[in-house]
Amino acid sequence: MRVVLATANPGKQREFATLLAPRGFELVLQSDLGIASIEETGNTFEDNALLKARHAALTAGLPALADDSGLEVDALGGRPGVWSARFAGPGASDEQNNARLIAELAELPAAQRTARYRCVLAFRRSGRDTHPILAQGSWEGRIGFEPIGGGGFGYDPYFIPNGLNCTAAELGAAHKNALSHRGAALRDLIARLGSWP
Repeated sequence: MRVVLATANPGKQREFATLLAPRGFELVLQSDLGIASIEETGNTFEDNALLKARHAALTAGLPALADDSGLEVDALGGRPGVWSARFAGPGASDEQNNARLIAELAELPAAQRTARYRCVLAFRRSGRDTHPILAQGSWEGRIGFEPIGGGGFGYDPYFIPNGLNCTAAELGAAHKNALSHRGAALRDLIARLGSWP
């Protein structure tokens, strides 16, 4: 089944495709279909995921999957949260967002740098689906002091998952999918999809 993925991020596409391929989903980036991203105006991950899935499904005429995910840092009151991708401003790069994060945590010791990745997925069977499926997952850890690893994207080079002595950017794709917030949310989604279609 062809499903539009409401993102232009190929890193997310790789993670989703690996886990959803056994269900027979062929994920197509909305950017590959010429669909522009919609402004994320929601105040929660749920709001933004639903907004993006509806836009992609209506525009493409296909089922759509969207996620809204980000990093919540306890010492920052849950920021950057829904603003994770634009923490350093609109159009900010991963490097710029990471630089702002590390600057804001500069005075804090390791014990006070607890954080989690959170992911909410919204799946709409069509643009007019009145009962979209919401799924979610989280991944607990802490923020390191320097970037380590060349894999992943976003805050991965600084995110040290609980129970590990490496960053998310040092994990192989299969290991990351088994542990991550996005992997947990996708497993939740698969369970909620049941036998559909």
